[in-house]
Amino acid sequence: MFRTAANHREHHQTANGLSWFAIVRLGLIQASLGSIVVLTNSTLNRVMVVELSLAAVIPGLLVGIHYAIQLSRPVWGHRSDVGSSRTAWILGGLALLAISGTAAAATTFLFEANFYVGLVAAIAAYTLIGVGIGASGTCLLALMAAKTAPERRASAATITWMLMIAGIVVTSIATGINLDPYTHSRLVAVTAITGLVVLCVSALAIAGIEKKPTVIGDKDRKPATSFQESIKEVLNDPEARLLTLFIFMSMLAYSTQDLILEPFAGLLFGMSPGETTKLSGTQHGGVFFGMAVVGIAGGLFSKRKPGLIKFFIVAGCLGSGLALAFLSLAASVAPAWPLEANIFALGFMNGAFAVAAVGTMMVLAGAGKSSNEGVRMGVWGAAQAVSFGLGGVAGTVVLTLGRWSTGNDATAFTLVFALEAILFLMSALVALRIGVKPVPRRDTEAHTAPSTVPAE
Repeated sequence: MFRTAANHREHHQTANGLSWFAIVRLGLIQASLGSIVVLTNSTLNRVMVVELSLAAVIPGLLVGIHYAIQLSRPVWGHRSDVGSSRTAWILGGLALLAISGTAAAATTFLFEANFYVGLVAAIAAYTLIGVGIGASGTCLLALMAAKTAPERRASAATITWMLMIAGIVVTSIATGINLDPYTHSRLVAVTAITGLVVLCVSALAIAGIEKKPTVIGDKDRKPATSFQESIKEVLNDPEARLLTLFIFMSMLAYSTQDLILEPFAGLLFGMSPGETTKLSGTQHGGVFFGMAVVGIAGGLFSKRKPGLIKFFIVAGCLGSGLALAFLSLAASVAPAWPLEANIFALGFMNGAFAVAAVGTMMVLAGAGKSSNEGVRMGVWGAAQAVSFGLGGVAGTVVLTLGRWSTGNDATAFTLVFALEAILFLMSALVALRIGVKPVPRRDTEAHTAPSTVPAE
């Protein structure tokens, strides 16, 4: 028996998974998701509070709704597991996101006409936004996990998230240019055009990728069956449970700081709004750099050092906790503290652990007894969504209670940062218990076994 040239090429693709170019193409889809979400979470949020003079709690609750709806992520993941095409779910979810994002922008007209009608329409739009994000994002990660070689998964996660950040930045700049002078019609038009552009880009980016060979060994794995069975399998898997707990705790700590860092700099360090905005940019620069370091190291060394991803997770959590502990100290000595350096270090450690955690999700997505990558990604995505929804609220609530009970801003911020540091320490302890398994030997054997297909 001889292997034909076509068989040889297929074997080579299976062993190595997606090329770097294909991984970048999938990253463009994540960038597309970020481009639409930033319009609903940031731009529309500002319009509701400033131009429409709504209470800040209104857009806050609307964003909370789309996070809550993402508890449905396991359902969409399972649908893609048992269906014939993850591509359809990815593009369908992205199309729904584009349409519902435009509808959310259009509610600005309704709010001006009748507050209650506008609120009902906005709730419906944000509900669909949550469905679109959940369906598209979950199935995208499941597809990437199934098609990417294990040694490239940390780098793939880095590329994907860095492109998402880039998409957010580009969209924010383009939106800022095209929204002036502001009108509701301009907002709707910009949102609609953004949705159309990213949908076209995503359709081109994903074309043909699902036909690539799967690197997760399907030979000895059962096909996914019912949703109940898939969920039961995930919940009965100790490592899947540990990873779910880790994601919830670490992302809760990660997101709790979002809404309090700028007030912290303003109240205790006397920074102006422009200066605190630059400080936020410093933090995101740190996140970007931390992700890049993990991606480069993962691409160069993860094949020879399979425990490297776990190292970055634990080190990132411990480093984030240490940076937050220093911020607690900074609250008592402000303004005599190198705040910018502290914030950059926090961002760097946040980026390192976050992208390493996504890489771990991609590794463990194929560790089940059945082909249920979508459900696994859905469970972990739901844990992250809940954490992000709770984090911002928790940070502001604890800060408010601290200021009320102590009458001292520095003490209140110290309390919040200390609690976040403890959460990161606990997350690191959980991460130490997660054994990032290498690809099972049967997968390798399936890839390297001699072909029994006769020459044509």
